[in-house]
Amino acid sequence: MTVSVDDVQQAAQRIAGRVRRTPVIEVAPGVTFKLELLQHTGSFKPRGAFNRLLTAKENGELGGQGIVAASGGNHGLAAAYAARELGVPARIFVPETTPAAKLGKLQTLGADIVQVGNEYAEAYEAALQAQGESGGLLVHAYDQAEVVAGQGTVGLEILDQVDDFDTVLVAVGGGGLIGGIVTAIGDNANVIGVEPVLAPTMNRALHAQQPTDGPVGGVAADSLGARRLGDLAFAAVRRHQVQSLLVDDDSIVAARKELWSSYHLATEHGGAVAWAALSSGAYKPADGERVVVVVCGANTDPSTLI
Repeated sequence: MTVSVDDVQQAAQRIAGRVRRTPVIEVAPGVTFKLELLQHTGSFKPRGAFNRLLTAKENGELGGQGIVAASGGNHGLAAAYAARELGVPARIFVPETTPAAKLGKLQTLGADIVQVGNEYAEAYEAALQAQGESGGLLVHAYDQAEVVAGQGTVGLEILDQVDDFDTVLVAVGGGGLIGGIVTAIGDNANVIGVEPVLAPTMNRALHAQQPTDGPVGGVAADSLGARRLGDLAFAAVRRHQVQSLLVDDDSIVAARKELWSSYHLATEHGGAVAWAALSSGAYKPADGERVVVVVCGANTDPSTLI
C-alpha cells in the first residue's frame, strides 16, 4: 500500500479548520524555517491524527469505544486532542520514560493514560492488545495511510508558502512526517531525512533494503524512538530516492540551544534534529541553494533551555 499526492490533498481538505497553517520564516539568506512546533499540541502530529479520525468517522468506524494509540508522547497528545475535539474517549499508551512535560499535557486533554515499558515498541504492543479487547479505533503513530497523508499536508503548505526552494530537511523517527512530505513535494525539491545516530531507522532500512528493527537511544528517543521505519515511509523514500543524514547527540543538543538562544524557539530535542544537520555542518548547502528546515516539535521543559 502507498500514499499518493491525491491522498494528501484530500487530507488537506478534510482537516481544514482543525489544524493550524503554521508559518514560515526566513532566518538567513536561503534558509527558511517551517514552524510546525506551533501546531496544536506542539508538533505536526494532529494533522495525521485528525485525518485518521475524520476518515473513520466518514466510514462509520469511529464509535463510542473511542480510540487507542501508542506514543512516545507527541502522537499521544495529538490523538487525545483530536479525540477530545470529536467527542470520543482516548486511551493512550506511553513508555514509562515519557517526559513529565508530555505526561502533564496528556492529562489536561482528558486521556486515559497507561505507562508501559521503556520504549515506544512496548507501549505499542500493549495498545494493540487493548484495542483488540475494546474494539476502539487504532490510531498508529506513523504507519497508517491516513496518518501519513495527514502529515503530508506540511509539504503542501511549504509548496504554497515558500516561493523557491531546493531542499527540505526533515527529522525522521518512524517516518510518517518524511513519508508524507516527500509524497506531497515529489520532484519539486530534494527531501533529506535527518536522523539521530542512535536511532537511524531510515538509514538502517535503506541499507537493508527493507524496514528493520534496531536499538533506540539518545537524547531524541522520546520523540524519534521508533525501532523501525514504517512500511509506508519506506515506500515513499525509496520511490523518491530520499537521502539519510545522521547527526550525533552533541549536535542535536547544540542545535536545540541555538534555536532558543538565536531564534527564541523552544524545541524538544527531536524538533531540533533537522536544524542540527545545518548548524553542525553535517549538511553543507551548495552556493545559492535554498533550504527549508522543518522545526517539528516543542514539547519540552523550558527550564532545560537555559
